Amino acid sequence: VQLQAFGGGLVQAGGSLRLSCAASGRTFSRNKMGWFRQAPGQEREFVAAITWSGGRTYYADSVEGRFTISRDNAKNTVYLQMNNLKPEDTAVYYCACGATLTTMTSGRSYDYWGQGTQVTVSS
Repeated sequence: VQLQAFGGGLVQAGGSLRLSCAASGRTFSRNKMGWFRQAPGQEREFVAAITWSGGRTYYADSVEGRFTISRDNAKNTVYLQMNNLKPEDTAVYYCACGATLTTMTSGRSYDYWGQGTQVTVSS
């Protein structure tokens, strides 16, 4: 499975960005897709996740109501629409996929990871 994430950039506080993650390879390995982020000096944290078939979504409290995860089955792509961005959203964002539909918020339950894309929010 290969994951390619892109769409990061520099944006002012209150602005928006949309991240994309294109997936290829074994479909059974990507029953769930997730976004995680890691800021300098901090541990990686869960942002959002979605089940590939049913489209059930999960969000971290810190992004609930501001971020939206979605998927396009035809394009094998997952998106993270980020609105009302805050400086504390600054991080490298990673997409990941996994076969199991348990522990959606734990990075340990994801099997494949894409390269990160930098998101910087200026105040």
